[in-house]
Amino acid sequence: MAISDLQLPPAVHAHDFASPALLAQALATRVADQLREAIGRQGVATLVVSGGRSPVAFFQSLAREALDWSRVVISLADERWVPTEHPDSNAGLLKRYLLVGPVAKARFIDLYRSTVSQEDAAQQADRLLAELPPIDVLVLGMGDDGHTASLFPGSPNLAEALRADGTQRCLPMMAPTVPRQRLSMTLSLLASARLKVLSVSGQGKLTTLRTALAGEDIAQMPIRAFLHTPLEIYWCP
Repeated sequence: MAISDLQLPPAVHAHDFASPALLAQALATRVADQLREAIGRQGVATLVVSGGRSPVAFFQSLAREALDWSRVVISLADERWVPTEHPDSNAGLLKRYLLVGPVAKARFIDLYRSTVSQEDAAQQADRLLAELPPIDVLVLGMGDDGHTASLFPGSPNLAEALRADGTQRCLPMMAPTVPRQRLSMTLSLLASARLKVLSVSGQGKLTTLRTALAGEDIAQMPIRAFLHTPLEIYWCP
């Protein structure tokens, strides 16, 4: 099965690549072009990315792109509530693979704060995200359960996080597996991005997308919130 076999809504456009390396380079080129355009238009550009191991090649390719990184603001769609030094930290991942060389000049807005509770950390991140300029590029991933960012099915705060008219920018979320505690940008903030990209690899993710496209319950599969709005999907086997 290829991504061309899926019945995608008119606003969703798919890009099919033969290998992860080709996908990473093409995505980096697309993102860099959008950031340059935003800088030219408004003097600053904002990029929000997802963590995990899958985006490492994309981060490395993007770090080689030539643009005025001092005019770029970078943040994370979600974060694990762990210190940057922790191996599961998304911020730590960015600092190893993206925020290097010229990209270190970018302004990085970190969601993690060392606080007495996860709720306090989310409140602090929410206040900090008030300073985030409008998002020019959002790069999302997707889990086999249909979650994106840390919008997990069954999480206690999911209904609030999925409110299209919600005023919260960040909420504490719970993942079904360890590490369970997360911080996530909410749907209202994520959906405001000018360019939204979903990057996925493997046949399993195509199966998940097919299931998501066949239903309407966003709480059951939060990725559905993005599948009927302008979205670019980058996929490779």
